Amino acid sequence: METNDTSLNVQEIVKRAKEAKKFRTDLELAQYLGIARSTLSNWMTRNSIDYPLVLEKMKEVDYNWLLTGMGSPRPKEQLMEGNLIEILHNPKTPDRIDERNIPLYDITAAANLKTLLTNRRQYLLDNIRIPNVPQCDGAVYISGDSMYPILKSGDIIGFKEISSLDYIIYGEMYLVSFHIDGDDYLAVKYVNRSDKPGCIKLVSYNPHHDPMDLPLENIQAMGIVKFSIRKNMML
Repeated sequence: METNDTSLNVQEIVKRAKEAKKFRTDLELAQYLGIARSTLSNWMTRNSIDYPLVLEKMKEVDYNWLLTGMGSPRPKEQLMEGNLIEILHNPKTPDRIDERNIPLYDITAAANLKTLLTNRRQYLLDNIRIPNVPQCDGAVYISGDSMYPILKSGDIIGFKEISSLDYIIYGEMYLVSFHIDGDDYLAVKYVNRSDKPGCIKLVSYNPHHDPMDLPLENIQAMGIVKFSIRKNMML
């Protein structure tokens, strides 16, 4: 299924895909993807692409680099309790150390980030040990597709709570807990400046999700996403 996203440049994605696979021509890439050369040309002309197909075929390539050009072509792979994980996202200002135990929490049971941070022991699932990760307060499984294809449902994100909204770094990815009309919500979004006074703008990576202006007074808790990982069983 093709998706049009004006924030991404399909010609550049195709160029990086060829670079990653060491293909010299568009025809070679088209044959690898199992599509006609004309289909690939149409993608570039319309700036529309079949993301699921491309990402499935390019799973060994770092998604962030493939789609945006940021980072490096190969995901950073590390061992976690006998399984293989991919480091999918790192912030612009990482603070790496050698090794760290990270508490993994049940955010579904807690319902919101504020409750989880208040009763951490109650919602602790396990601890994960990953070398060379930034300092963070915990990790949680995520659900939903608003950040697809950078993040998928079932991925794990590590976060660090921010003590004041004055410390928001705009353009970074955050775990945001907020309430609207008496209902609690939890989202992983990019946080940008809003044109509306007293608000921030929550932005999804998935173009099918519209940006949202969120009043600061509705925010219960926020944590900057320090890393995200995708767990794959080793064969």
